[in-house]
Amino acid sequence: MQVRRLPGVAALLTAGAVVVSGCGTQPVERRAETSLPASPPAAAAQQGPSAVSPEPVTAPRKTLRLGAKGKAVTWMQKRLVELGYRPGKADGQYGGTTLAAVWAFQKVNGIKPTSTIARRTWEALETPRTPKVLAPNGKATRAEVNLSKQVMVLYVRGEVKLITHISSGSGVPYCETTTWQGKEQRFCGSARTPTGNYRTTWRASGWHKSYLGELYNPIFFNGGIAFHGALSVPLYPASHGCVRMPMNVAEELPRLLGKGVPVHVRGAYKRA
Repeated sequence: MQVRRLPGVAALLTAGAVVVSGCGTQPVERRAETSLPASPPAAAAQQGPSAVSPEPVTAPRKTLRLGAKGKAVTWMQKRLVELGYRPGKADGQYGGTTLAAVWAFQKVNGIKPTSTIARRTWEALETPRTPKVLAPNGKATRAEVNLSKQVMVLYVRGEVKLITHISSGSGVPYCETTTWQGKEQRFCGSARTPTGNYRTTWRASGWHKSYLGELYNPIFFNGGIAFHGALSVPLYPASHGCVRMPMNVAEELPRLLGKGVPVHVRGAYKRA
Protein backbone atom coordinates (compact mmCIF):
# COMPACT_ATOMS: atom_id res chain seq x y z
CA MET A 1 0.00 0.00 0.00
CA GLN A 2 1.44 3.35 -0.97
CA VAL A 3 0.79 6.39 1.20
CA ARG A 4 1.11 10.01 0.16
CA ARG A 5 0.38 12.82 2.59
CA LEU A 6 -1.34 15.84 1.07
CA PRO A 7 -1.08 19.42 2.30
CA GLY A 8 -4.80 20.19 2.54
CA VAL A 9 -8.32 18.85 2.27
CA ALA A 10 -8.88 20.50 -1.11
CA ALA A 11 -6.17 18.31 -2.55
CA LEU A 12 -8.18 15.20 -1.66
CA LEU A 13 -10.54 15.71 -4.57
CA THR A 14 -8.08 14.26 -7.04
CA ALA A 15 -9.23 12.68 -10.25
CA GLY A 16 -10.25 9.04 -9.89
CA ALA A 17 -10.02 9.06 -6.10
CA VAL A 18 -12.80 7.87 -3.81
CA VAL A 19 -13.31 10.29 -0.91
CA VAL A 20 -13.99 8.25 2.21
CA SER A 21 -14.96 8.94 5.80
CA GLY A 22 -13.77 6.47 8.42
CA CYS A 23 -11.74 3.30 8.18
CA GLY A 24 -14.19 0.43 7.64
CA THR A 25 -16.62 -1.09 5.18
CA GLN A 26 -19.95 -2.78 5.74
CA PRO A 27 -20.06 -6.53 5.00
CA VAL A 28 -22.70 -7.86 2.61
CA GLU A 29 -24.50 -9.66 5.43
CA ARG A 30 -24.69 -8.04 8.85
CA ARG A 31 -24.01 -10.26 11.80
CA ALA A 32 -26.60 -10.73 14.50
CA GLU A 33 -26.05 -8.34 17.38
CA THR A 34 -27.11 -8.33 20.96
CA SER A 35 -28.61 -5.29 22.59
CA LEU A 36 -28.14 -4.59 26.26
CA PRO A 37 -31.28 -4.62 28.42
CA ALA A 38 -33.04 -1.31 28.91
CA SER A 39 -31.14 1.01 31.23
CA PRO A 40 -32.55 2.93 34.19
CA PRO A 41 -32.45 6.74 34.15
CA ALA A 42 -28.97 8.25 34.19
CA ALA A 43 -29.24 9.87 37.60
CA ALA A 44 -26.44 7.68 38.96
CA ALA A 45 -24.31 7.79 35.82
CA GLN A 46 -21.66 9.95 37.44
CA GLN A 47 -20.56 7.23 39.84
CA GLY A 48 -17.34 5.32 39.52
CA PRO A 49 -17.04 1.51 39.66
CA SER A 50 -18.83 0.05 42.65
CA ALA A 51 -15.73 -2.06 43.31
CA VAL A 52 -13.75 0.97 44.52
CA SER A 53 -13.19 0.37 48.21
CA PRO A 54 -14.08 3.17 50.67
CA GLU A 55 -11.37 1.96 53.02
CA PRO A 56 -7.94 3.64 52.87
CA VAL A 57 -5.69 2.09 50.24
CA THR A 58 -1.92 1.86 50.66
CA ALA A 59 0.13 1.43 47.49
CA PRO A 60 3.56 -0.29 47.44
CA ARG A 61 5.23 2.99 46.35
CA LYS A 62 8.03 1.10 44.63
CA THR A 63 9.29 2.72 41.42
CA LEU A 64 8.40 0.47 38.50
CA ARG A 65 9.60 0.56 34.92
CA LEU A 66 8.36 -1.31 31.90
CA GLY A 67 9.52 -4.92 32.15
CA ALA A 68 9.36 -4.98 35.94
CA LYS A 69 8.08 -8.10 37.72
CA GLY A 70 6.87 -8.86 41.20
CA LYS A 71 4.27 -8.21 43.88
CA ALA A 72 4.18 -4.44 43.35
CA VAL A 73 3.20 -4.99 39.71
CA THR A 74 0.50 -7.48 40.73
CA TRP A 75 -0.88 -4.97 43.25
CA MET A 76 -1.01 -2.27 40.57
CA GLN A 77 -2.73 -4.57 38.06
CA LYS A 78 -5.40 -5.61 40.57
CA ARG A 79 -5.98 -2.00 41.61
CA LEU A 80 -6.40 -0.90 37.99
CA VAL A 81 -9.00 -3.63 37.46
CA GLU A 82 -10.89 -2.45 40.57
CA LEU A 83 -11.03 1.04 39.07
CA GLY A 84 -12.37 -0.09 35.68
CA TYR A 85 -9.16 -0.31 33.64
CA ARG A 86 -7.96 -3.34 31.69
CA PRO A 87 -4.28 -4.16 32.40
CA GLY A 88 -4.59 -7.80 31.36
CA LYS A 89 -3.86 -10.69 33.71
CA ALA A 90 -2.66 -9.84 37.20
CA ASP A 91 0.48 -11.87 36.60
CA GLY A 92 3.05 -9.54 38.11
CA GLN A 93 4.61 -8.73 34.73
CA TYR A 94 4.63 -5.12 33.56
CA GLY A 95 4.25 -5.43 29.78
CA GLY A 96 2.55 -3.60 26.95
CA THR A 97 -1.02 -4.52 27.89
CA THR A 98 -0.58 -3.19 31.42
CA LEU A 99 1.17 -0.10 30.05
CA ALA A 100 -1.89 0.86 27.96
CA ALA A 101 -4.05 0.67 31.11
CA VAL A 102 -1.48 2.75 33.01
CA TRP A 103 -1.61 5.41 30.29
CA ALA A 104 -5.40 5.56 30.51
CA PHE A 105 -5.27 5.85 34.29
CA GLN A 106 -2.63 8.56 34.22
CA LYS A 107 -4.56 10.61 31.64
CA VAL A 108 -7.78 10.44 33.67
CA ASN A 109 -5.84 11.54 36.77
CA GLY A 110 -4.07 14.49 35.14
CA ILE A 111 -0.66 12.82 35.00
CA LYS A 112 1.45 12.99 31.86
CA PRO A 113 1.47 9.45 30.43
CA THR A 114 4.69 7.59 31.12
CA SER A 115 5.80 4.00 31.54
CA THR A 116 7.45 4.77 34.89
CA ILE A 117 5.28 4.24 37.97
CA ALA A 118 6.47 6.69 40.59
CA ARG A 119 5.08 8.85 43.42
CA ARG A 120 2.31 10.70 41.54
CA THR A 121 0.89 7.55 39.98
CA TRP A 122 1.00 5.62 43.27
CA GLU A 123 -0.76 8.50 45.05
CA ALA A 124 -3.42 8.59 42.36
CA LEU A 125 -3.94 4.83 42.68
CA GLU A 126 -4.60 5.38 46.39
CA THR A 127 -7.06 8.25 45.83
CA PRO A 128 -8.14 8.09 42.18
CA ARG A 129 -10.28 10.50 40.19
CA THR A 130 -13.29 9.35 38.23
CA PRO A 131 -13.35 10.20 34.51
CA LYS A 132 -14.84 13.54 33.51
CA VAL A 133 -18.43 13.02 32.38
CA LEU A 134 -18.87 14.25 28.80
CA ALA A 135 -22.64 13.75 28.46
CA PRO A 136 -24.23 14.66 31.83
CA ASN A 137 -27.73 14.06 30.49
CA GLY A 138 -26.82 10.93 28.58
CA LYS A 139 -28.33 7.48 28.98
CA ALA A 140 -27.17 5.35 31.88
CA THR A 141 -25.63 2.93 29.36
CA ARG A 142 -23.42 4.80 26.91
CA ALA A 143 -19.88 5.19 25.60
CA GLU A 144 -17.98 8.47 25.85
CA VAL A 145 -14.92 9.21 23.71
CA ASN A 146 -12.68 11.99 25.02
CA LEU A 147 -10.55 13.08 22.06
CA SER A 148 -8.65 15.58 24.21
CA LYS A 149 -7.36 12.90 26.57
CA GLN A 150 -7.57 10.01 24.09
CA VAL A 151 -9.66 7.93 26.48
CA MET A 152 -12.92 5.99 26.07
CA VAL A 153 -15.25 5.32 29.01
CA LEU A 154 -18.11 2.81 28.91
CA TYR A 155 -20.96 3.31 31.36
CA VAL A 156 -23.33 0.41 31.94
CA ARG A 157 -26.50 1.00 33.95
CA GLY A 158 -25.07 4.13 35.52
CA GLU A 159 -21.67 2.78 36.54
CA VAL A 160 -18.24 3.03 34.95
CA LYS A 161 -17.70 -0.40 33.46
CA LEU A 162 -14.57 0.09 31.37
CA ILE A 163 -11.94 2.81 30.84
CA THR A 164 -9.37 2.47 28.09
CA HIS A 165 -6.59 4.28 26.27
CA ILE A 166 -7.42 4.95 22.60
CA SER A 167 -5.93 6.46 19.45
CA SER A 168 -8.39 8.37 17.25
CA GLY A 169 -8.15 9.97 13.80
CA SER A 170 -4.86 11.74 13.09
CA GLY A 171 -6.55 14.64 11.30
CA VAL A 172 -3.92 14.42 8.56
CA PRO A 173 -5.31 14.31 4.98
CA TYR A 174 -4.26 11.17 3.11
CA CYS A 175 -4.51 9.40 -0.21
CA GLU A 176 -3.78 5.69 -0.42
CA THR A 177 -3.74 3.31 -3.37
CA THR A 178 -4.67 -0.29 -2.67
CA THR A 179 -6.28 -3.33 -4.28
CA TRP A 180 -9.92 -3.44 -3.24
CA GLN A 181 -12.71 -5.63 -4.62
CA GLY A 182 -10.35 -7.06 -7.23
CA LYS A 183 -9.03 -3.83 -8.66
CA GLU A 184 -6.57 -1.11 -7.79
CA GLN A 185 -8.34 1.89 -6.27
CA ARG A 186 -7.35 5.18 -4.71
CA PHE A 187 -8.95 6.33 -1.46
CA CYS A 188 -8.66 9.80 0.06
CA GLY A 189 -9.88 11.30 3.33
CA SER A 190 -9.06 13.63 6.20
CA ALA A 191 -8.50 11.01 8.94
CA ARG A 192 -10.90 12.73 11.35
CA THR A 193 -12.96 11.31 14.20
CA PRO A 194 -15.91 13.73 14.17
CA THR A 195 -17.42 14.92 17.45
CA GLY A 196 -21.14 14.41 17.98
CA ASN A 197 -23.76 11.99 19.25
CA TYR A 198 -24.08 8.60 17.58
CA ARG A 199 -25.26 5.04 18.22
CA THR A 200 -23.59 1.68 17.74
CA THR A 201 -24.74 -0.10 14.59
CA TRP A 202 -23.21 -3.18 12.97
CA ARG A 203 -20.13 -5.15 13.92
CA ALA A 204 -17.88 -7.97 12.79
CA SER A 205 -16.08 -10.69 14.74
CA GLY A 206 -12.34 -11.21 14.46
CA TRP A 207 -10.29 -9.46 11.78
CA HIS A 208 -12.41 -7.44 9.35
CA LYS A 209 -10.74 -6.35 6.12
CA SER A 210 -11.48 -2.80 4.94
CA TYR A 211 -10.07 -0.67 2.14
CA LEU A 212 -7.69 0.99 4.63
CA GLY A 213 -6.47 -2.07 6.50
CA GLU A 214 -7.73 -4.64 8.99
CA LEU A 215 -9.84 -3.93 12.08
CA TYR A 216 -10.17 -6.35 14.99
CA ASN A 217 -13.70 -6.91 16.38
CA PRO A 218 -14.98 -3.60 14.97
CA ILE A 219 -18.13 -2.03 16.41
CA PHE A 220 -19.31 0.79 14.11
CA PHE A 221 -21.08 3.89 15.39
CA ASN A 222 -20.72 6.60 12.71
CA GLY A 223 -20.77 5.35 9.13
CA GLY A 224 -17.35 3.78 8.51
CA ILE A 225 -16.01 4.83 11.92
CA ALA A 226 -15.71 2.12 14.55
CA PHE A 227 -14.21 1.07 17.84
CA HIS A 228 -11.70 -1.67 17.03
CA GLY A 229 -8.65 -3.45 18.29
CA ALA A 230 -5.28 -2.62 16.76
CA LEU A 231 -1.72 -3.85 17.17
CA SER A 232 -0.55 -0.22 17.39
CA VAL A 233 -2.32 2.20 19.75
CA PRO A 234 0.16 5.04 20.27
CA LEU A 235 -0.10 7.99 22.66
CA TYR A 236 -1.24 10.29 19.86
CA PRO A 237 -4.08 10.18 17.29
CA ALA A 238 -2.90 7.94 14.45
CA SER A 239 -5.90 6.28 12.80
CA HIS A 240 -7.82 7.04 9.60
CA GLY A 241 -10.78 8.08 11.77
CA CYS A 242 -11.65 4.99 13.76
CA VAL A 243 -11.10 4.66 17.51
CA ARG A 244 -8.25 2.22 18.04
CA MET A 245 -7.97 0.39 21.35
CA PRO A 246 -5.72 -2.30 22.85
CA MET A 247 -6.40 -5.83 21.64
CA ASN A 248 -7.42 -7.16 25.07
CA VAL A 249 -10.05 -4.39 25.35
CA ALA A 250 -11.36 -5.16 21.86
CA GLU A 251 -11.72 -8.81 22.93
CA GLU A 252 -13.98 -7.83 25.83
CA LEU A 253 -15.92 -4.88 24.42
CA PRO A 254 -18.40 -6.77 22.16
CA ARG A 255 -20.05 -8.49 25.13
CA LEU A 256 -20.38 -5.18 27.01
CA LEU A 257 -21.41 -2.81 24.22
CA GLY A 258 -24.67 -3.76 22.48
CA LYS A 259 -26.44 -2.43 19.40
CA GLY A 260 -28.08 1.00 19.50
CA VAL A 261 -26.04 2.22 22.50
CA PRO A 262 -25.34 6.00 22.48
CA VAL A 263 -21.78 7.06 21.70
CA HIS A 264 -20.78 10.62 22.60
CA VAL A 265 -17.58 11.97 21.04
CA ARG A 266 -16.21 15.21 22.50
CA GLY A 267 -13.05 17.33 22.60
CA ALA A 268 -10.06 17.87 20.35
CA TYR A 269 -6.50 16.62 20.70
CA LYS A 270 -3.86 19.32 21.00
CA ARG A 271 -0.45 18.33 19.77
CA ALA A 272 2.50 19.55 21.79
